Amino acid sequence: MIVNVYGSTGVIGKTFLRIIKNQFPKYKINLLCAKNNIKLLANQCKEFNANFVYLDNQKKINTLRSILPKAIKILNKNELNEYLHKSRSDLSILSVSGYESLKYLELICINTDKIGIVSKEAIVSAGHILKNIIKKNNTKIFPLDSEHFSIFQNFNRTNIDCSNIKKIYITASGGPFINKKFNLLKNVSFKEATKHPKWKMGYKNSIDSATLVNKCLELIEAHYLFDIPLTKLDILIHPESLVHSIIEDHNYVSKLIYFHNDMKIPIINFLNNDDCNYLPINKKFNFINELTLNFTKVDFEIYPIYNYFKSIDKSNPSNLIKFNLGNECAVELFKQKKIKYIEILQLIKEITSLNIDSDVSNINNIIQYHEDLKLYIKSNFV
Repeated sequence: MIVNVYGSTGVIGKTFLRIIKNQFPKYKINLLCAKNNIKLLANQCKEFNANFVYLDNQKKINTLRSILPKAIKILNKNELNEYLHKSRSDLSILSVSGYESLKYLELICINTDKIGIVSKEAIVSAGHILKNIIKKNNTKIFPLDSEHFSIFQNFNRTNIDCSNIKKIYITASGGPFINKKFNLLKNVSFKEATKHPKWKMGYKNSIDSATLVNKCLELIEAHYLFDIPLTKLDILIHPESLVHSIIEDHNYVSKLIYFHNDMKIPIINFLNNDDCNYLPINKKFNFINELTLNFTKVDFEIYPIYNYFKSIDKSNPSNLIKFNLGNECAVELFKQKKIKYIEILQLIKEITSLNIDSDVSNINNIIQYHEDLKLYIKSNFV
């Protein structure tokens, strides 16, 4: 198995490589890609004897070259593009955060047989053309986010027939303000907003969990990944974070997908190459102690961003891109103490409602639209 890793120095990339080392030693790491962390990237190249490496921050190339064995080929942007067009890998994982992941998406689909993807922004921004890209290149998509992985598993990794589905619920932990009305959170600090009750995450994911923006984006992902109508998708608050999705059929049978929130579970299933003899994972359920499960509908007074999200025209891909970028901008301004927590919603509304649309029918156009929007936002909102 020839394996390429995009985002190898991030949390998921590091977890992926540890699993390869410990449980799939015959898999060959061929290409490693990262953004800035040259020290870790160099160590990974040496440890896994990678053939190729790509560093997004081209200013650090010479430093990287000085600490890598000469046998490892360092690719620039054009060389990476050419290499991925001419070669073929068995597996790839895309765990690059932000819209930067768009730069890799189409190239990976051209190059690989199966891609494990955990990049909300790439799917939200380019989901409307993703189906054609993967069909054209005969590439299989394997979602690694726990919610989409659970839906994928529920349908036995085959094409989903939505005709018998009444509703699919994606669950949310509720974040740190699960019982507090949004309009009463005027004086919430950045530290309070990033203090997740269940697990430690980066500040962006933590705040998105608090506002429920992360679940808004995950609904769009599910819509694009599985071709599920948005009218059949919804969110439930589930503080225990053990059930990741619920699928309700028209025949009155509901299926709950239940597993520990451990990234190793979807990764190992991805690497098993559709083999049902799953490898053991240390975390096992104690059904006696863990069987208390609570589910509630989303309260719009606690999560008004979800109410606004439901109102926007999601058939227009530009609106989804603006919603996502508006949130990214708002989170950064909140981090910098330039706006209050409750002002995140208003800024998302203002940016999403901008009368700035564009042709987003291909990856290059989508990337350019992102850049144009970011410049406009920087000039008018920052």
